[in-house]
Amino acid sequence: MSQALYGPDGFFVAGAGPAGHFRTSVHASPAFAAALLRLVAEVDSALGHPSRLDVVDVGAGRGELLLALHRLLASEDAVGLAVGVSGEPTHSGRSGLIPAWAGSPETLTPTTAVRQSPGERSSITARSLAERVRFTAVELAPRPDDLPEEIHWTAEIPGEITGVLLATEWLDNVPLDVALHTTGGWRYVLVEPESGVETIGGPVDPADLDWLTTWWPGPASPRGADRAVTGGSTSTDATGGSESGLRAEIGRPRDEAWAHAVGRISRGLAVAVDYGHLRDGRPVDGTLTGYRGGRQVPPVPDGSSDVTAHVAMDSVASAGAAVARCAYSLVSQAEALRALGADGGRPPLSLAGTDPVGYVRALAAASAVAELTDPAGLGGHWWLRQPVGIADVVQSSPTSSERR
Repeated sequence: MSQALYGPDGFFVAGAGPAGHFRTSVHASPAFAAALLRLVAEVDSALGHPSRLDVVDVGAGRGELLLALHRLLASEDAVGLAVGVSGEPTHSGRSGLIPAWAGSPETLTPTTAVRQSPGERSSITARSLAERVRFTAVELAPRPDDLPEEIHWTAEIPGEITGVLLATEWLDNVPLDVALHTTGGWRYVLVEPESGVETIGGPVDPADLDWLTTWWPGPASPRGADRAVTGGSTSTDATGGSESGLRAEIGRPRDEAWAHAVGRISRGLAVAVDYGHLRDGRPVDGTLTGYRGGRQVPPVPDGSSDVTAHVAMDSVASAGAAVARCAYSLVSQAEALRALGADGGRPPLSLAGTDPVGYVRALAAASAVAELTDPAGLGGHWWLRQPVGIADVVQSSPTSSERR
């Protein structure tokens, strides 16, 4: 999996990158970047507006998210949607985009600025934030030629981050091993890289067995017992015994990757956005799959397609909390975006009579946000927020699914 994704000719290193093969929240709507910019502004306020505010995107693809954030900060009109002034999130029931706030947490505003209009104050705070933000893309692929020089490019997560670390659909591509439970216990699943044919290997090592014992319910679970493996490509070996039908994706490397990322933050917030599951709802047959050219394909690790598996979000969260020593929150993308002002609400029909063009634009924006918050699609992503040295700056609703 590591070679197929990140080797010299790997899926994420060579070619057009992930955007040429599948659609993520970043590509679905500019409202996603606008919501994240509001989050960046709230972290900036919680940090006391440091002289340099880091925004680090891990698994940056070709820099699409940071480019969108950079353009938002460069546009006074767009920043008016994302950079507020009262310190409290405001929901939009019309366009689904984020409206301007009413006062300024971005800078210590001079008294002479108080008499300025809200639009002028947003412009001032936008420039202040833009002057202090340092964008860093973390990616193994070569730096795109057309990326602005304001976006730094590196293969390693920088240290001493003060600000926000973003990981949107990164952890699902952190390579891992797959295990199958047999009468002889958990054993690794081996794969032939060119064909994708699977066979059963040796017993899992103690570290992986400890992770499985802690985070992946065993075959005694009613959901895991006496189930046949789907797909039919796995076979037993002479010593492995018969299959119980329970496959597991060993998330220990994801835990370690997230713990390392959180450990690079001096003060700020780490945010992981990904498909995932919790211990009580682990998939019996696993989630390992592939994507190529906009279609789901078998997970053949030959470098021609994405190879991905959903993330054990509670395990990852626990690993991050152990490093940060701060409570985390875990909510759906739909809940997270609503808390940041993107609710996908339709604009009032009366707007069509007074501003037909504005109505059409608002309706299109609402449709885009609806895609981001659809629980059957992108809205089903988990948002893991891990503060480091600050309180969690976005308070979710009382009905949200939180683990602390």
